[in-house]
Amino acid sequence: MDVVPLIVPLRAFKDNYVWTLRNASHAAVVDPGEARPVLDYLASENLKLAAILATHHHPDHVGGIAELVEKNRVPVFGPRNEPIPTLTQPVSEGDRVAIPELDVSFSVLDIPGHTRAHVAYYGAGALFCGDTLFACGCGRLFEGTAEQMFASLSKLAALPDDTKVYCGHEYTLANIGFARAVEPENRALSAREARDRKLRDAGKPTLPSTLADEKATNPFLRCREPAVVESANKYLGARIADPVRVFAAIRDWKNRF
Repeated sequence: MDVVPLIVPLRAFKDNYVWTLRNASHAAVVDPGEARPVLDYLASENLKLAAILATHHHPDHVGGIAELVEKNRVPVFGPRNEPIPTLTQPVSEGDRVAIPELDVSFSVLDIPGHTRAHVAYYGAGALFCGDTLFACGCGRLFEGTAEQMFASLSKLAALPDDTKVYCGHEYTLANIGFARAVEPENRALSAREARDRKLRDAGKPTLPSTLADEKATNPFLRCREPAVVESANKYLGARIADPVRVFAAIRDWKNRF
């Protein structure tokens, strides 16, 4: 079994993370929206870039790739059916991404919804899921449907509970604020808010979370829970129980929250 290398968050823009997997000599990066934080880190740590992994085509996740590959001729993995001109290795579900310099490999999962062909990388107990699953939230439906996003989130939720979730943005506290509106009596959510607020107050990331945390607190993974269904019904002013319709209702609510 692969042993996950050290994973370091590099900050980009206002709230993006470029997840950097490294050992003593090499590094791979996930979703480098900016090149400069990566180049600075590689130089300061005397590391060689080994690979770039992209989850979807949005510029804040791929905007730094062109500059990185100018200076480092490395494979660029990313979703097969999205417009990312810098890709050298298009991937989709069923493919594996191997990074021999780090002695690690990942399986590719198709998780459309936020974008039409968004992918995740899963291996060694780590999940890099871009803007599909957030800590206590999920991405907006820019190119996909509620049905697609619900299916994608369900696919991720089926992974082992101890899977570490590395998403693309530091949105956790804002997401918790919405989750508390949906499930005000959720004790696990109250405990998570206290823990994550302490991390942010100390200037630390709230990530990675775990799938166990997400299943206990993330309303978008809890669309069959009676309290979430009831909140969706109140928001809609209608009686629904189908989990996809519940998901669509609370996603619409979150858009306006």
